[in-house]
Amino acid sequence: MTSLAPQDLVVTRATIEDWPVISGWAADEGWNPGLSDGPAFFAQDPDGFFLGRIDGEPVSAISVANYGPDYAFLGCYLVRPDQRGRGYGITTWKTALAHAGNRTVGLDGVVAQQGNYRQSGFELAYRTIRFTGPAPEAATPERVRPAGPADLAAVTAYDSACYPADRPRFLAAWLTGDGHRTFVRTDGERLTGYGVIRPGRDSLRIGPLFADGPDDARALFAALTAEAAGREVAVDVPETNAPGIALAEAAGFTASFETARMYTGPVRDFAQDRVFGVTTLELG
Repeated sequence: MTSLAPQDLVVTRATIEDWPVISGWAADEGWNPGLSDGPAFFAQDPDGFFLGRIDGEPVSAISVANYGPDYAFLGCYLVRPDQRGRGYGITTWKTALAHAGNRTVGLDGVVAQQGNYRQSGFELAYRTIRFTGPAPEAATPERVRPAGPADLAAVTAYDSACYPADRPRFLAAWLTGDGHRTFVRTDGERLTGYGVIRPGRDSLRIGPLFADGPDDARALFAALTAEAAGREVAVDVPETNAPGIALAEAAGFTASFETARMYTGPVRDFAQDRVFGVTTLELG
């Protein structure tokens, strides 16, 4: 898939080898991408990443990762600062959106772009607040342990109840990514939540943090941050989850960044009350 703009912008699919360029631009924007996000992102949809180039030099980027036949997620929408205002972004956007076909598309939009997203058919669902702060010291929580290979099926099923689409390919890579640590909480044989913490450019990142209720979320949060006491940690919490906001504030974290979850159409029902921390703003 290619697109040629009047300014000779050529948009083509990106590969995993292009990921350092995209993640570097994201870091420059202060988005704090994870250090090893790329393999999991491309595992979900290797055809869903795009770069715009002028004379072979990258100037714009976007991702539209498909999840099954009904849902896709847009992220990594970036234009190099010295190339903005020339129409490169919207050309890249239009080319990439075609990859979603008739799927409902979600995104987490920064404040400055939300008006433009509305003009493209996206409607606000809720705000997401990034909380950051030094990880507090915590006692070892009960019924929480590191996840192992035997937990993959249960975690995948639990995740499907907390997200608008099934994503087994993504999770298989995300749970075991370089530097990623995954914890589960159980009640006997039943999973009552799971969470992942990973290294980022500026701080550690928690995501997802999915749990049956506040007690499970607190226990998982304690486990995720236990080995990071004193280090900077960030978690993106939907504003609709009041206990999630309270959990971040009780840890001494402060709001540092805001996005809006927006959709172009309906999504399947999922347990929004279990979402104490969004997986990633790039792939939902």
